[in-house]
Amino acid sequence: MMRKLETKTIVVASHNQGKIREIAELIGPFGFSAKSAAELKFEEPDETGTTFEENAAIKALASARASGLPALSDDSGIVIDALDGAPGVYTANWAERADGSRDFQMAMEKVEAELQKRGAASPEARRCRFVSVLCLAWPDGHVEQFRGEIEGTVVWPPRGTAGFGYDPIFQPEGHDRTFGEMTSDEKHGWKPGDAHALSHRARAFKRFVETCLEA
Repeated sequence: MMRKLETKTIVVASHNQGKIREIAELIGPFGFSAKSAAELKFEEPDETGTTFEENAAIKALASARASGLPALSDDSGIVIDALDGAPGVYTANWAERADGSRDFQMAMEKVEAELQKRGAASPEARRCRFVSVLCLAWPDGHVEQFRGEIEGTVVWPPRGTAGFGYDPIFQPEGHDRTFGEMTSDEKHGWKPGDAHALSHRARAFKRFVETCLEA
């Protein structure tokens, strides 16, 4: 059964500073008091799922149980048709270096190299989508999940220094700029009361608001 969120105190179940910042921007207008799993020094759980939904639940449940509070997580990635859906749930893994750090410039170069190998040169051959699944979990194990997607094209070379991750190579459908060239407000394309949202995360968050916050 669908459950409303009755408290304004939650944990953002993430160690990714880009995601933490974007979730903070989205929840800010709703008056939440929130700390991240990184701030609370929670151990990062192993993301052993094979879907965005599974990994989002793993992260949210870990933080909810560790804190005793509801926790909101995000699992997201870029899904590229010409690469048979890769990197998909392994989007962050493509950025991992041997020392455990993440280098998204390297990850973007890897994407481009794989596309070149497959002869994916035209915009039509470089179709992709960003996917975000938000999971709200309670300490008793109840979860609510919300999926958002946005279609687009992989561009090269990367454009823009805003955003994070793969944003500089993702040009959303109907736009001539990448996420890396947009302000955070432009990228989200949504504020409370708006009918539409642009980014995958904002679309998932809009569903979260409609399900768990609005009467």
